[in-house]
Formats: sequence, structure tokens, C-alpha cells
Amino acid sequence: MASYKEIVTKAVIGKGKKYYKNNYSITVDQEPTTVLGCWVINHKFKGYEENNKIVITGSFDVNIWYSYDNDTKTTVVSKPIKYREVVSVNQKATTDANTKDIIVRSLKQPSCTSAKENGKTIEFEIEKELGIEIVGDTKVKIAIEEDEDPWDIISDETDDIDKQIDNEVKENFIEKE
Repeated sequence: MASYKEIVTKAVIGKGKKYYKNNYSITVDQEPTTVLGCWVINHKFKGYEENNKIVITGSFDVNIWYSYDNDTKTTVVSKPIKYREVVSVNQKATTDANTKDIIVRSLKQPSCTSAKENGKTIEFEIEKELGIEIVGDTKVKIAIEEDEDPWDIISDETDDIDKQIDNEVKENFIEKE
């Protein structure tokens, strides 16, 4: 008959990912003629739980390279961007909120998908994808077999050799003539 034991362990109790596409703008000193490039650097983020939702706060820097004065001069403008995303992640088990760990991963780093000039403003679109895992204490039940397996008898090879010698060797091998 099997009995059961419960093991408390850490496990992923909730997991999800979300794709984001956000629009931003930046005002520049000179009226841009052409946007030449846009890149995103220094992406930092963290997640925590608040009111049964996962809150992700983060920031990144956007650098936009553009030409002005009828494409005769260029410059780069930088803008730090902060964000706050709130998501609901389905959890497979309930656990104490104090023992949960929220792990956020960037599945797709923020990148600029489009940028266009509009007077002295440059409008740009940033996309990113974040993955969220909730790790918490959970219980696992396992069956315990109480019946012990029988022990195997271990025979030494030397015991068999000793018996063979005893049976085959004559003690009176030297005979007198």
C-alpha cells in the first residue's frame, strides 16, 4: 500500500508574454529634413506584483540621427523614455505573495520600427516584447512505497573457487612407492 508525502518546492506557477508597440515624439531645435536613423540603447526593467497584477517598470534611451538645413547638416538627439506596463498573468497555483519571485525577460529588445519628421517634431514608434514568469512555492505529492524490496544474496566468486579446489584436489597427491 502506498502512502503520500508532500514536497514544498519552487516552481513556475504563472507564465506569459506580451508584445508592445508605442508611439513617442521628440521636439528638436532645427526642422528635420530627413530622419537618417533611430536606435534604442540601455534597456533596463524590473517587475513586481501589485493588486494581483504584474507591474513592469523600465526605461531605455532613444537616439535619433537626422539631417536638417536641406540635408547639408546632421545631428543626433537623445531622449530617455520611461515606461510602466501592467499585465495579468494566469497563475496555476495560489501561493503566498511574499514568497513569489517575478522574473521579467526581454524576448524582443526595444527597437524603432518607424520614424518621420513633422515640423520640428520627430514622431517614432518603438516595439518590444516582454516575457513574465512568476515563481512561487508549490506542493508536489509523491507516492511512498512502504514495502521494502527483498535483499539479493551476493555470492563471492572466491567461495565457488574454494569449493572447486576442495572437490578436485587430492590431499594425498604424493604417494609412496
